[in-house]
Amino acid sequence: MTRHYDEAPGLCDKPDPETQQYSFGHTMMRIKDPARSLDFYTRVLGMTLIRRFDFPEMKFTLFFLGMVSGEEANKVPQERGKRATYVFSQRAMLELTHNWGTEDDDNCKYHNGNEEPKGFGHLGFTVPDVYAACERLEKLGIEFVKKVDAGKMQGIAFVKDPDGYWIEILQADMAEQRGKDWGLQQ
Repeated sequence: MTRHYDEAPGLCDKPDPETQQYSFGHTMMRIKDPARSLDFYTRVLGMTLIRRFDFPEMKFTLFFLGMVSGEEANKVPQERGKRATYVFSQRAMLELTHNWGTEDDDNCKYHNGNEEPKGFGHLGFTVPDVYAACERLEKLGIEFVKKVDAGKMQGIAFVKDPDGYWIEILQADMAEQRGKDWGLQQ
């Protein structure tokens, strides 16, 4: 019996027992202007700033954001040390790194991974209704890379954050609804 739910070359069927308590905690992206980026991720996408780390000697700040529901908010410790432990024990946190001074540097631009050479692709946010979410984003003046029903893969959208990183907006059951259009013919 395999531990994977699908097939692909290179999969390891017998994981090293030491990895069984590992978890994917966060991903980091560099940002130019914290005010613009924090507004986007907290106001536009609904994330919550859980913990900020300032490193004056090295001139950078880390902002850790997560999706926190009302019930989960009560579990976030108030004490900064305990809140740091909380951040590093969560799954799917977003770490925004600001190197001080970039907000005033006209030459500072971060690679979004979707231009050559390609690399990093996007972050994904799941919403209850992709059409309603995209209508809201459009009203907020957010730049779209791909509108919800444009192109061959319909039912998902891509928008840009202030640094040009792509954000996928999707509905959890859209693949099931769309069937073969979403690769479910297998």
